[in-house]
Amino acid sequence: MKQFISVKDVTNINELVQKALAYKANPFMDRQLGIGKRIGLLFLNPSLRTRLSTQVAASNLGMEAIVFNVDKEGWALEFEEGAIMSGNTVEHIKDAAPILGQYFDVLAIRTFPSLKNKEDDYSEMYINQFIKYAGVPVISLESSTLHPLQSFTDIISIQESLLANPLQVNAKPKIVLTWAPHVKPLPQCVANSFSQWVNAWGAADFVIAHPQDYELDEQFTKGATITHNQDAALKNADFVYVKNWSTYTDYGKVYDNDPSWMLTDEKLATTNNAKVMHCLPVRRNVELSDEILDSANSLVSRQAGNRVWAAQTVLSEILKSSR
Repeated sequence: MKQFISVKDVTNINELVQKALAYKANPFMDRQLGIGKRIGLLFLNPSLRTRLSTQVAASNLGMEAIVFNVDKEGWALEFEEGAIMSGNTVEHIKDAAPILGQYFDVLAIRTFPSLKNKEDDYSEMYINQFIKYAGVPVISLESSTLHPLQSFTDIISIQESLLANPLQVNAKPKIVLTWAPHVKPLPQCVANSFSQWVNAWGAADFVIAHPQDYELDEQFTKGATITHNQDAALKNADFVYVKNWSTYTDYGKVYDNDPSWMLTDEKLATTNNAKVMHCLPVRRNVELSDEILDSANSLVSRQAGNRVWAAQTVLSEILKSSR
């Protein structure tokens, strides 16, 4: 693995999942792999689980992790080629990234969409410029359109649950990604990425449910069944992934915050005793009810814990390929 930006960087999802579960069983089995190696974690927006889980993962492999909050501690970066830097930006990525590539063996970048200009956001300019100029492997800690470490974690969590309860789910599990209300517009990153990974995995009956006008980019959802009827989607589901996202076509808008889309026990009753997932942070009793989050059906805490093993697996693959 030369980089980790999307599921396209993965050759075999099931093999990667098994490696992650092996790390979960024995976190320090490759303790010597990262000795003498350094990873730079660069954040252009806030993080909790992504930052801490990646630091723990690096430590488990013997790596040194250094965190830099670019948005608060560094110069304002310019990413446009040929920019006349007479405004607020101080340093061009063409100058900064090669230096970072000399300091670190791996760079992990977290960016965030503006939700104002779809073309700019979906060009993935920020992370692509790091890839172009850093000269070292780059890991996405979330970009404008995708969150691959989260999605890898989600597949790990689903597989782990299937292994623990093989007789409680359908032969081909039904996975539902359902839109949820929120108090503000959110990116499509997690929904895009989860859709991309489940479709690439190909081991599930995958359904996406959302209100009208909340369609996602077809490049990520192609292969899924898409419906505006949440009740129909939930019927006999084995896993339900709850996530809000803003509009894609009329970009970054919230048309309707219909509270009836919040998942409750009553809605869950029509499923196959489905496990419920969310990437966190979650707005309790807006996106998901307390009764769901605090129930035995919730995989949310396990998902968050599994972030370590996803990051550790990706780091180990990159370290081994760069030997």
